[in-house]
Amino acid sequence: METLVKAEGGRNVQVLSDLEAISHEAASLFINASRDSIAARKQFVVAISGGSTPRRLYTLLSSSPCRDQVDWQKVHFFWADERCVRKEDEASNFKMVFDRLLSKVPIPNQNIHRIKGEEEPEKAARDYEADIKEFFGGSGLPVFDLVLLGMGEDGHTASLFPGSKSLEETARLAIPVYLKKPYGNRITLTLPVLNNAAQILFLVAGISKATVLSEIVSDGEKKGKFPAGRIRPLQGKVIWLIDQAAAGGV
Repeated sequence: METLVKAEGGRNVQVLSDLEAISHEAASLFINASRDSIAARKQFVVAISGGSTPRRLYTLLSSSPCRDQVDWQKVHFFWADERCVRKEDEASNFKMVFDRLLSKVPIPNQNIHRIKGEEEPEKAARDYEADIKEFFGGSGLPVFDLVLLGMGEDGHTASLFPGSKSLEETARLAIPVYLKKPYGNRITLTLPVLNNAAQILFLVAGISKATVLSEIVSDGEKKGKFPAGRIRPLQGKVIWLIDQAAAGGV
């Protein structure tokens, strides 16, 4: 079962039965976006996220029939955020995506633009920003064709957390985020970069996120209370794929 809700602020919210349904719908949107971008600009540039919610999506994309519907030679992967750990660490967002997707599809190594979480946070952020600028060229904000995001129980997205000074960053593309345990230090794309994307896709599942999600969908972006609620593309669109449990308060 699927319900389409036109939310305040222009958000498109699709309520699906469960995480499996979310993952299949996200895979279809990913494939269609890749085709449109490659047809228009000869490449598809996406910023992806870690966490548990998108794991099934990455498995689907690396398996038939989805795997055969994407021109992987023309896809470029960046990350919305990364933990400050080595790439082999189980906590690494890169490792999760590599194990489930990148190692199973014919994508050139030069098309994988990872954040070097093993470096000192400030250096890692500066190096990542330099990589983004070199790839996109020009002096303005980059325009990702698609950004895949999730949302934490506290309303954070990427590594942008409630009350953090990082939410006010307007000059930089990527910044270090210093957090106490259990979170640990991270690198994240900034709000201006995320909001300059052509399309943003949120994947949200679980009853623990229902209350915050309800606030965001109704008026969270007005209050600016939750970072996920401040994701409002300037020229693009944002789609929320949520399961029935997370939709309890919507």
